[in-house]
Amino acid sequence: MSSETKEFKTETKKLLDMMIHSIYTHKEIFLRELISNASDAIDKRKFLSLTDQSIINPDYQILVEADKTNRTLTISDNGIGMNKEELENNLGTIAKSGSKEFLEQLGDKANTSDIIGQFGVGFYSAFMVASKVEVLSHKVNTNETYLFSSEGLDSYTISSSDELIDGTKIVLYLREDTEDEKYSEFLDEYQIKDLIRKYSDYIRYPIKTWVTKYDKVEEGKEDKESTHLELETINSMIPLWKKNRKDVTDEELNNFYKQKFVDYQDPLSAIFVSVEGLITYNALLFIPRKPMFNVYNDRDERGLQLYTKGVFILDKCKDLIPDYLYFVKGLVDSADLPLNISRELLQEDRQIKKIASNVEKKILQELAKMLKNDRNKYEEFFKDYGRALKYGLYENYGARKESLQDLIILHSLNEDKFITLKEYKEKMPEGQKNIYYVALKTKEQALNLPQMTLLKNKGYDVLLLNDDVDEFMLQVMHDYDKVEFKSITQGELDLLDEEENKKLDEVKENNKDLLEALKETLKDDVSDVILSKRLVDGAVCLSAKGGISIEMEKVLAAQDGMAKAEKILEINPNHKIFTKLQEIYQNDKDKLADYAKFLLDDALIIEGLQPKDPVNFANKAIELLLK
Repeated sequence: MSSETKEFKTETKKLLDMMIHSIYTHKEIFLRELISNASDAIDKRKFLSLTDQSIINPDYQILVEADKTNRTLTISDNGIGMNKEELENNLGTIAKSGSKEFLEQLGDKANTSDIIGQFGVGFYSAFMVASKVEVLSHKVNTNETYLFSSEGLDSYTISSSDELIDGTKIVLYLREDTEDEKYSEFLDEYQIKDLIRKYSDYIRYPIKTWVTKYDKVEEGKEDKESTHLELETINSMIPLWKKNRKDVTDEELNNFYKQKFVDYQDPLSAIFVSVEGLITYNALLFIPRKPMFNVYNDRDERGLQLYTKGVFILDKCKDLIPDYLYFVKGLVDSADLPLNISRELLQEDRQIKKIASNVEKKILQELAKMLKNDRNKYEEFFKDYGRALKYGLYENYGARKESLQDLIILHSLNEDKFITLKEYKEKMPEGQKNIYYVALKTKEQALNLPQMTLLKNKGYDVLLLNDDVDEFMLQVMHDYDKVEFKSITQGELDLLDEEENKKLDEVKENNKDLLEALKETLKDDVSDVILSKRLVDGAVCLSAKGGISIEMEKVLAAQDGMAKAEKILEINPNHKIFTKLQEIYQNDKDKLADYAKFLLDDALIIEGLQPKDPVNFANKAIELLLK
């Protein structure tokens, strides 16, 4: 048997060392790469047999065998095999892609071939766990077998062999265990099965390994465990996401989700995506029935699993789904994504953005369909995940407004249930100019606000914003279908007619000195004191002007925010308290400050805020009661 020793063609020992130790993150990846190469070789043989009748198609399989005694792991396939020149070209030059070259030779026919590989790169991952690697290969329809052998240093040998095989057999001589690395684990039956299922479950050919089977012990015989080994197919081969939805039962789908994403409940919804064109891919997406335990605490957990040609590549690929859809579980399978040399990282590319955009669109289409056809189910979803959609609207200055606004549902005071913004607008009475809202936690709090009376009298509905992000979201949106949002506690409501406004202006002009005196007294706490255009029965209320409302101030204060609402004290000119203030200003100006502070505290309490001096407020209240 002749043998020939050669230096690696163009690469140095330093570069080879980098390939072995630096490119791949996890050592276990080697088995994925070698199995992918084996699948690649079978693909080539199967494809060539379509035009060359002399090539026989055997029962294709990939065999993984562990030998604990000799510390070897063998991966065999009955694919196309390699001759001496191909062994040298594919394995003797780092990063040489046998699959790429094969496709280039096929030319236009390559579109019908489904090949994974980057053979040269994947092969060298073996040296992460092996001190020596042998590759025995027999090219289909040839008479010779060759043995490639290397210890991953500067050189390799290629020699002819008398061993009869069909395809390629790779033998890994595992490194000795150290304190930090236990290479022996890759010889364990359980570990081999686990890695095959994790990375190569959907390779289209059977991946087999020897599995321990336990025999029954006959009665009356010594109670001694009896076992034997059987060759068993480990992978499931056909990806669920490549089947037609109608061919997949709900039970299959639910079991797949629960097993793959470690959930004990069936998913709320499953979404199949299949796209062919400039970029071809399949996706299978799930909305969990209930949030995972850490869904709001750790957004780094987001991301879709990534496969290429059924081979598992990444567990959480964040580039394939936007932040606000962090609760969605699932996977994308495509051969067209640009991966780095180790296939562990996506490279920035418009194809990635295209897939991510389409995945996002499909999820939102599914949610829109759920909202239309199964309202109860959608409301169940929104209670758990609506906050995520709201963040999606709020982020990026409302860039997703058009795609998300019709998926938002909020409580309404008139309807006493969730309604969409479209439903609110459709029920607006003639003459209503705005979509009104109030940011409070409960309906009871909202109904008790003195500002509510005027809107109720006009028959206007009011949205109840009881989530911290709601008001921020509406401010970013600004309007729905050209109807602006307006807080009932912020800015001008413009609900009075021309005659009412004229009358109020006259009262304001006649009492400008009183109002100025009140403003001067409360200048440290409010920016203005005005006659209210929103109060009917109530004596006073607080409003705000500018971008920050009183409710926003509460939210920001809880987050150590320094932003403050610009508060205005509004006094009802038709209330007896205003007549009382007029009398005090005319007859006893010294008491005006006490009344002003008391009314401010009263307005603060109405808004759910703490009086500046609670003890003084309580004493003043008792004092007034005793008069």
